[in-house]
Amino acid sequence: MRVIGTAGHVDHGKSTLIQALTGTHPDRLKEEREREMTIDLGFAWWNLPGGEEVGVVDVPGHRDFISNMLSGIGGIDAVLLVVAADEGVMPQTREHLAILDLLRIDSGVIAITKVDLIEDPSWVDLVKQDIHAVLSGTSLENAMLVPVSSNTKQGLDELQNVLEKVLEGTPARPDRGRPRLAVDRIFTMTGFGPVATGTLLDGRFRVGDEVEIFPTADRARIRGLQSHKRKLQQAVPGSRTAMNISGVESHAIQRGYVLTHPGAYRPTRRFDAHVSILPEASKPLKHNTEMKMYIAASETIARIRVLGEKVIDPGDQGWIQLELREPVIAVKGDRYILRQPSPGETIGGGQVVDPHPAGRHKRFSAGTIQRLETLIGGTSGEILIEAASLFLAAPLSELVAASHLDPNIAQQTAQSLIEDGDLIVIDSGSVELTDSTLLAVHQKWDAVKQSLLQEIAGFHQTHPLRQGMPRQELKSRLEISSSIYKALIENMSVENSLRESGPLISLTSHNVALDPDQQASADALLAKFSASPFSPPSIKECISQVGEPLYMALVNIGELSPVSSDVVFRRSDFDKMTQDVKTFITTHGSISVSQARDHFKTTRRYVLALLEFLDSKGITKREGDARALK
Repeated sequence: MRVIGTAGHVDHGKSTLIQALTGTHPDRLKEEREREMTIDLGFAWWNLPGGEEVGVVDVPGHRDFISNMLSGIGGIDAVLLVVAADEGVMPQTREHLAILDLLRIDSGVIAITKVDLIEDPSWVDLVKQDIHAVLSGTSLENAMLVPVSSNTKQGLDELQNVLEKVLEGTPARPDRGRPRLAVDRIFTMTGFGPVATGTLLDGRFRVGDEVEIFPTADRARIRGLQSHKRKLQQAVPGSRTAMNISGVESHAIQRGYVLTHPGAYRPTRRFDAHVSILPEASKPLKHNTEMKMYIAASETIARIRVLGEKVIDPGDQGWIQLELREPVIAVKGDRYILRQPSPGETIGGGQVVDPHPAGRHKRFSAGTIQRLETLIGGTSGEILIEAASLFLAAPLSELVAASHLDPNIAQQTAQSLIEDGDLIVIDSGSVELTDSTLLAVHQKWDAVKQSLLQEIAGFHQTHPLRQGMPRQELKSRLEISSSIYKALIENMSVENSLRESGPLISLTSHNVALDPDQQASADALLAKFSASPFSPPSIKECISQVGEPLYMALVNIGELSPVSSDVVFRRSDFDKMTQDVKTFITTHGSISVSQARDHFKTTRRYVLALLEFLDSKGITKREGDARALK
């Protein structure tokens, strides 16, 4: 699932173009329709010519709504920058382009709209030249230009083909096992409760997952998931996701809040960052300046501490530490934007380098600057963790190949990461790392373990009378390879967090327990066994009286012991009959069917089933018409 974002000056036809492509007008507010101007984020989707479904975030072009634009543009895979042919490049075109450049969004297409209004083709060529000049030196300098008309449909097919080609060359969002949904819209559905939407990053959410809401730390549970109005059991990284949650009121969530798995992230009020100041910024960035800071869908006031320099001039780069008025979720590598509050102006932006520094840095510490330069370049440990995040678990040799590190350095780094608890060893009996040692990112491995426990817990809740969940059914729900699944089950069995019983898997805490009504039914059935212990009701009669789930529960908890497809005894009666058979054979040398029948004062049907069962278990063996101890 890919997401495209629009950008461009107000009234250049972004929303109209989206309607022409998707059949859906993204302006959802009455005021937007009346003013014919996008005010808040709009959303739509459609299928590209190759069949891939893409989502669209339509952002406002007017400078008064730049904060709304920033809340939607951060989670996109590519941009559709719109420039109207009758006006060309305008102020908000330039500001949006500057923001895209600061966010390092380098996949995109430039749509030159309203070409049906232009009579002189040479004018469109002049607009193209102007656009190329503005794109030069930015992340989109190699983007293709496609003239289109939303009214006549001119160029729409070519635009879709170019978008498809651009997305094919754009890497998919990584799955790091730590999902986070930056909320860009919140609404309430009657009968369902609050729904939060956003672009999902860094992992997957499943229906039933518990989520933590930042910055409030409230807990809730996922009641339902949708993407483009289709119900999902799980949402994947990079997808536009609508999450219906239970346990909180809609006013408990706002735009800019982040939904994660509990404990997956720590909010921060301070982070270290690299910053680039736009060449057209009206003034340098000074120490202790307060700015509006935008990251993902969050907006807050940040006090900027300039490091290593007195000021950072327009067009220059440098290091800063941001101290935030409100906590945010920030991850190394996240991009952010700085804007001057009044008068409103985009000043610069950059990359988060350390989301959790130990404290305030000395401004002119050479050691601090050196550390930040190392962090932004990526240490071997960070590179190896990034490679390991591509897998649920993988041998060291595969991680070396994926990281492109020197094998010796990779092995030393892996050992350090294991000692620090960032990587864990799966199913290895060796104390030394080898190429075949199976490794996993600790948080990602814990996340799949939690998913497994939730699946089994849900099964127990749905089937309380069943001993456990079939192994293959559990594997199919987790959608992981057989080898990793085997290692996962073995790992969790050793930890005693689950129990294996033949083909069934259960939580170690799970025991089949009967409610009062079920217990009364069970007691009534067991009374019939007590009245005739060696000629009890058949399996068919048991199921007819109490139902198959309760009958199987009595078998699972050891009250009943089936010996054939038709014959079942109480466990205590079966144990007595087995001991009597052993004693009889020890005394008389063997026992025949008729002798067993007379001994237990029952029929041939029951004793034959018992003796054949004892044969199958290796307790007795058949010799002619009699049985002897094996």
